[in-house]
Amino acid sequence: MRYRVTDLRPEAEESFDVMIDNARSPEDAARLALGIDVVRSGARHNLVARVHWEKVGQTDLGVDLYLRT
Repeated sequence: MRYRVTDLRPEAEESFDVMIDNARSPEDAARLALGIDVVRSGARHNLVARVHWEKVGQTDLGVDLYLRT
């Protein structure tokens, strides 16, 4: 499966996308792309990434990921 990780960290000059192949989960894809541990729920000020992926026969799926505190 291919994941598209968008970096939303405030310290990044601008958001950017990284493609990650064969990650186990969206969280794993973000960890590989950004080098940080993330979770699927959290406070808005801890939002660090948005991950999208597509399965055959389904529409684009996505999840917001937050810095693990």
